[in-house]
Order: sequence, then C-alpha cells, then structure tokens
Amino acid sequence: MPDQGRCGEHVGYEEELQSEREYVAGLYARLDGERARVKSAYQSALGGTGETAMDRDNEVRARHREMKRLNVADYGLCFGRLDGVDGAISYVGRIGLFDEFDDFEPLLLDWRAPAARPFYTATGATPEGMRRRRQFLTRRRAVAGFTDEVFGQLGEDRGDVALLEALNAPRGEGMRDIVATIQSEQDAIIRLDHPGVLVIEGGPGTGKTVVALHRVAYLMYTQRERMERHGVLVVGPNPAFLNHIGRVLPSLGESDVVFTTVGGLLPGLAVTAEDVPDVARIKGARTMVDVLKAAVASLQRVPTDPIPITMKDVIVEIGADVAEWARQEARDSGLPHNEARAVFREIVTYVLTERAIGRIGKGWMSRSDKQAWEDMRAGLVKDLGDDDNFIAALDVLWPIMTPFELLSSLYSSEEELAAAGASPSLYRADGSAWTVSDVPLLDELHDLLGKDGTEQAADAAASAERAAEARYASEVLDGMIGRTDHMDDEDHLFASDMLFAEDLAERFEDHDQRTLVERAMADRAWTYRHVVVDEAQELSEMDWRVLMRRCPGRSFTVVGDLAQRRAPAGATSWAQMLEPYVPGRWEYRSLTVNYRTPAEIMAVAARVLAEFAPDVQAPDSVRANGVQPWSRQLTAAELPDAIAEFVADEAALEGTSVVIGPPGVPGTVTAAETKGLEYDSVLVVAPERILADGPRGAAELYVALTRATQRLGVLHHEPLPAALSGLAETVRT
Repeated sequence: MPDQGRCGEHVGYEEELQSEREYVAGLYARLDGERARVKSAYQSALGGTGETAMDRDNEVRARHREMKRLNVADYGLCFGRLDGVDGAISYVGRIGLFDEFDDFEPLLLDWRAPAARPFYTATGATPEGMRRRRQFLTRRRAVAGFTDEVFGQLGEDRGDVALLEALNAPRGEGMRDIVATIQSEQDAIIRLDHPGVLVIEGGPGTGKTVVALHRVAYLMYTQRERMERHGVLVVGPNPAFLNHIGRVLPSLGESDVVFTTVGGLLPGLAVTAEDVPDVARIKGARTMVDVLKAAVASLQRVPTDPIPITMKDVIVEIGADVAEWARQEARDSGLPHNEARAVFREIVTYVLTERAIGRIGKGWMSRSDKQAWEDMRAGLVKDLGDDDNFIAALDVLWPIMTPFELLSSLYSSEEELAAAGASPSLYRADGSAWTVSDVPLLDELHDLLGKDGTEQAADAAASAERAAEARYASEVLDGMIGRTDHMDDEDHLFASDMLFAEDLAERFEDHDQRTLVERAMADRAWTYRHVVVDEAQELSEMDWRVLMRRCPGRSFTVVGDLAQRRAPAGATSWAQMLEPYVPGRWEYRSLTVNYRTPAEIMAVAARVLAEFAPDVQAPDSVRANGVQPWSRQLTAAELPDAIAEFVADEAALEGTSVVIGPPGVPGTVTAAETKGLEYDSVLVVAPERILADGPRGAAELYVALTRATQRLGVLHHEPLPAALSGLAETVRT
C-alpha cells in the first residue's frame, strides 16, 4: 500500500492526479498478470489429468468463474480511496487484489469487504476513523479526475460530484451498476445482516432494484460456499425489464443467476398473455388451492356399477366397496395423485386376487396351503398387469394426469368448474390458452399430481441403472478390501475407509456439463439459496406459493412499491403476502430519495400520486435540471404526426426515449411494459384515457410520468386531468 506521503496534501492537484493514475495503472498491470495466470490454469484444466471427469470439470468451472470475476474489472477497476486518521490509505474497487510478495497485503479492497464499508457510510458527523474520501472519475482504464471529501473541514464536501455526474449521464440500453456511487442509505440495506425475507420499498427512481442486485452480489461474496451450488433466482415483471437489469450482476462478477418472469417459472413454458382483471383476481387468490385440490379429488372415482374383470375363467368385480377402500388407502398414503395410484392398484389387486383364488381353488385348495396360495396369487397378479380391461378400469377410477391436461379440462367444462367450486367466469372454450395467471396453478398441480407415467418410468430406469453401478462399485471395493488381507500396517489408509459403494458409483457417472443456470432453468424442482422479487406488489398469493417452493430456506429480497400496484390480485400490504410463510420474521426497509427523476418532473407525478394514494409520500428528488415538463392539446388526427415529431427530435439527441400511452394507440407502449425501466425522455399520450381505468389507471399514469430522467412531455385530446393541470401548455411552431 502507498503511504501518506505519496499523495500528500502539499502536492498540487495535477501532481496528485498523475500519482493516482500511476497507482491505478499498476493495479491494471496486476489484474492483467492475474488474468493471464488464471487463463493458463483454465487451459490446463481443460486438458487436465484429474482422477475423474468430475474432478476435471469442477476445476474447469472454478477457473472459469475466476476468469469472469477478473474480466468484469477491465474498466472501472478502482473508483475510490480512503485515507484514515492514522495515515493508512486504502483503495476501493470492483474486486480485491493482493500483493503476493508482501504477505498478501491488499492492493485494492473489494467494495463488499468490511474494510471498504466506510467508503459508503463515513460522514462528517461519523467519520468512522476516516480523514478523507476520494472518488475517481474514470474513462475506461484511465483516471480522468477525482473529488475529495475531507471530513471535519467546512466547504470541502464535494462527495456528490460523482453521483450527479452518473445521474445526469445519458441512459444506455441497460441498467448500470452503482458500485462507485452507492449512497449511505443504500449501503445499509445492501449489507444488512438478515438471513430471511427483506422487503425494500421505495417510490420511483429510489434505486430499489439496483440496491437489491448489489445486495445479491454482496451475499454471494460473503456467503459464497452456501450459495454457489444452487444460485440465485431473480423474478421481474416482463422480459424487457429483465433484459434491462441483466448486465448488472455480471458486471459485478456474479453469473450464477437465473432471470425470469412469473410466466417463465415452469421449464419449457414462456407465457406473456394476461387475463382480464376479474379473472386474474380470481386465479391469483389462495382459495384456488382448494379448487385445484377438489379437481384432483374428482379424478379419484368410485364406480356406479361394478366393473367385471375375468381372471382364469372366473369373473370378479371392482365394486364400490373395493374402490372406496382402495381410494381411502391411497389418499391416506399422503402421496401425490399420480404416485398414489400404485397404492390404489395394490389394494384393488389384492381384493380381486383373493376373491379369484377363493373361487378357482374352491374344493381343492385352502388358505392353509400358503405356498400354493401365494404361487397362484403371483400368477394372477402378472395376468392382471397384462389385462387391458383391468388397466382400462384403473384409468377410469384413478387416471394418470398431467397438470396441463387437468387444468385444460377444468377450464373447458362448466360442469367440472362447478363441481370444483370454481367461479364460472374461469370457463373458456380453449382450455390450454395459457395466461401468466395459469403458471402458478400449473405449478401447484405439479405438487398435487406428482410425476406422470413417463416421468415415473424414467425415474425407475435411472434407479435401476444406479443400482447396477452401485453393485459394480461394491465389487470393486470388495476386490480392494481383499488385497488388504496381506497387509499388517494398521496405519495404512485403504479405499474401504473412504468410500461407500454409492459414492464410488458417482465417480463412474458422466458429470453434467451444463452451467448452473442451464441446469436450474431445466429443472422445475430446482431450489435456490436466494430469490429476488422485483415489482413484488404485482404478485398474487398464488405467485408467492410458487416462489416459496423455489426457496425452502426463505431467503428473499423483495422489492416493490405498493403505490404502483396495478395487478388486481397484487399486494395491498406486505404482511398479506408474507405472514403465511414467515410470520413475524421479515424485515422492512424503505428508500426515500429519488435518484432518477428531476424535481421538476417529480412535482407533476407527486400530484397524481396524491389523487389516488393520499397517504403515500412521494420520494424527494436529489436533483433538479431546470427543464420544465410540458403538455400540448391536439386533435386525434394530429396525434400521429406529433408522436413522429417527438421520435425524430429525440433521435437527434444522445440517450433513450419512449412514447407511453393507453392500449391500442399506434406508436406507443403501455405503462406496464415500462415498469422498472428508465429513459432520458418520455412522451405520455392521452393521459385522460389512462386515468379512465380507475385506480389501476392512476397507478399506471404515475408509472408513466416517473420513467423520465431528463425530459417529459404530454400530448392530450380531452382537457388535461386536474392532477396534470399545472403542466405548461405549449404550441409547436
């Protein structure tokens, strides 16, 4: 580490800047050397000589992870420095670098390390042993400048320069990390030591999403061993949002993360269509669990008339008494429906074979002849297994069903809906026209039904193969153990001391070459160590059941804003959704500063918020940009040209823009499609029509108005709604 004298206060700014450039250049040289070393080790691992394919693959993966960790620091490697009152100097950056020739002294602190925390939390009132905080302004690998905040000196607080520069910069196509400009209230949430569910609520632009993602990076740094084998799930409102945030975690060196929407939680299914509000509300309610259970129970039937089965020239019947007994035993087993069929079949088979043997052996065989009785039973059981009539009877009384088959049948039958206690409004002619609200119901049915016949057969085959491998491994072990008979060395460690047959069998399996993300996305039963839920106010009670199944450890970061809820089945309170799963064991934190929206635009949005959520306080904007939002009234015929003019004007400027309007207006997207996103310039079209959708519409208008980071315009046909009456009316010349 450099000493205090290297950049002493007596040196001028330009001299200090040059000194900092040299130090950071040295860090990059260290980074490049480390990257070359890891790349060489990676290439060696690819053709390595490990004992097994699994050993080699694990080595390859470890080296690949290290390469990705180093690659993310190619730009913006070092962004700050801390000077302690004791004269110690620490540099802070994206990753940690150490001097291997000097007792591994830190050359650069990882921003997540405990020693780096004062960079984000030290203030003049509580300097935490720090004398100065320096923030670098970087351009690719070069240090372009720096600002200092000297604690305890008036007039020296320039620590917000880097933040304001980042906030005023034109937006690109995706969310950027904030690792260099994390604010104190954000840092407290990122590093919060809470193992369960954390709710982060904040208004538009408060940075709640990016804080949640940095929290994931922090958890994966501090709990690497616990989290890396199962990864993290991030659930967002739509694919555009996931694409927008998708680069943040990789930029922080974390890639074992699955990004999906609720509509993509089932492997092989990607649903985006939505139900009308009333239907979505019904499907999202927890009472749908009872409907689904009733639908499954209706598959477990008792015959109205006995079903005759011919066995060895005698006819026996599956009557109501037999089916009722078998049904009760199957239900009492606690197994899912499809898997409980084996119990149902076993009971029915037992009764039929007992009755058949009694008739076939009447007069010449008694139960006391146990061997003959059991021999005959074995033959009859085999015959039943090949009897098409018996199989057909089982298919009627206890059919194997997939979730898709059952839910489709339920939706397309008014009679089945009524029998299950469901609302008739769920009826639709095409039962398999899936919507987002159907995904949690299908997932629930996976648990209620269990594996179907194809899946059970695959499991049986895999089990048989594994048993064969274990037998082979056991023979190998026996051979090893046999060779030890000629050895008397009590201190010798043999293979039998280390391995069971099953352990050795695993070494003979082909190791799964897929990445963690690929394996997780293909496996409905995969469980994660941590789940992030963004725009969580939109999730229904049934959505939450899916997510809780995905994370048995109940480790969640929940991000949302109840004031922005538009989903009819969404949350009206966080307790409503969380108490059934983590009663009294969830933490709540709020963010109150708006980093996205200039004060001029936020003043307009705040008036809309006050109209539909008067108890909610709008976040305070951290900046003003002097650009006033505007409105313009025009006829319906003038609207397309006005939109085209806006698009053309913005195309000539740096940054991003969007046109938001009610459904059906050409050239616009809906507010729902922009949730969680941000643009330099926003044009809102026909706000009066957006508001016409009641409270849901008011929430959507609030979302639309708060997407802008620089400029906001409004086009309207009818008079402006009262909440927007303060907008300056303009006329285009």
